Amino acid sequence: MFILNSAILFILGLSVGSFLNVVIYRSKIKKSLIHPASFCPSCKHSLAWYDLIPVASFITLGGKCRYCHKRVSWQYPLVELSCGILFILFYLKIDSINFPLLLDLFFASIFIVIFVYDLKYYLILDQVILLGAIAAVLVSILLGKPSFPEALLGSLAAGGFFAIIVLTSSGKWMGGGDIKLGFLLGFVLGWPQVLVALFIAFTLGSIIGLFLIILRGKTLQSAVPFGTFLIVGALISMLEGEKILKWYLNLIT
Repeated sequence: MFILNSAILFILGLSVGSFLNVVIYRSKIKKSLIHPASFCPSCKHSLAWYDLIPVASFITLGGKCRYCHKRVSWQYPLVELSCGILFILFYLKIDSINFPLLLDLFFASIFIVIFVYDLKYYLILDQVILLGAIAAVLVSILLGKPSFPEALLGSLAAGGFFAIIVLTSSGKWMGGGDIKLGFLLGFVLGWPQVLVALFIAFTLGSIIGLFLIILRGKTLQSAVPFGTFLIVGALISMLEGEKILKWYLNLIT
């Protein structure tokens, strides 16, 4: 049953990842998610169902469009694979296909869109943040996951912290999107697990920032999509946040 469930969730993750690619691309070009049907970004030719099989179509076509033979971005199979792998990881955490798992998969999907869009365009989509925030508030109030006081405290802590950074740096270090994302992550993760996400995000940001300065000639003023680090931290916190907190508390006591 475990292998079957894992296979089902992996295939589901690939399919969801394919849809997330559509969300990312069409949000950028400001087109409907429903109409028109899927098309090649280069030649605009409509794609058949066999051109849209997650990962498999990319491999069989050699990473090129069937019609114009232009290169297809590696973003497409990478997002699909990442989504499939994440779906399995969340299943391993809960060890059951139930409503809490579906909620985690929903938020993980939203986080993937934020991660990729911020990485590519240095922008966090307000509509995605709003969708996630509405869902997170409803889940907290109706299901207590996390409890509303913990969610509110986490949201105020993360969002407020980023707001202070934006104000004191006049927006040079972070932007308004990071504030909104902080509020969202706080509501999804709750207190104190949001602290795990923040710690991981700042640690990763510092390491990669130093790497870019040393090897790529970047400066402290160079723009870095910090939302991507926050999403990595959030996903790790969702999966292992409780264990990380227990390990840290045992370490200092």
